[in-house]
Amino acid sequence: MKNEKLKEKMWEWIDKHLEVIPKNVVALCFNLYESYDWGCEIVGSERFDIEDDDWGCDEVTDFGTRDDEFVWENEEVNWEGIQEEVSMIVCEYCSCGKYAYKIKRLEGVGVGFVDGDLKIVYRQDIGDL
Repeated sequence: MKNEKLKEKMWEWIDKHLEVIPKNVVALCFNLYESYDWGCEIVGSERFDIEDDDWGCDEVTDFGTRDDEFVWENEEVNWEGIQEEVSMIVCEYCSCGKYAYKIKRLEGVGVGFVDGDLKIVYRQDIGDL
């Protein structure tokens, strides 16, 4: 991975927020956004639908990440590069992160900008993508 420091910091942030996943959460969505820097929040959804990217809007919880969003600078890539980079970090977390075992109980995990397409990085019926 090109940016191990970013991965390490993001994994620490994920660990902090996914210690408890409510029972009614069936999927996670890592919402990306751009302001002055890049930002990310995690939402738990009560629905997952591979055919409908709007499943992430059926939010049950934000795991406290709206008050503690993950923010970083990267002027070297555009939004597509950020989505790809975060997707790789989250996909690897789904495989071997501290709470990967909890994530594998969920139907799916997506990464995307709130006004764009989601990239599915984990599906329970397939595993890590």
